[in-house]
Amino acid sequence: MPIIQVNLMEGRTDEQKELLIHEITEAVHRAISAPRESVRVLLNDMPSQNWGIGGQSAKSRGR
Repeated sequence: MPIIQVNLMEGRTDEQKELLIHEITEAVHRAISAPRESVRVLLNDMPSQNWGIGGQSAKSRGR
């Protein structure tokens, strides 16, 4: 059972997340012939304050 974790900065819509889950599932299915039903995708929505870029939080950088 493939398990794929994706860390994202918050701000995506539910529709974007659904599409991402679908596309990742399809890519894993094509790449390793895993049955779609066995693919697990975990999205970790991170607040921009918890995301560091170049020594600063993404929030302080305006992202």
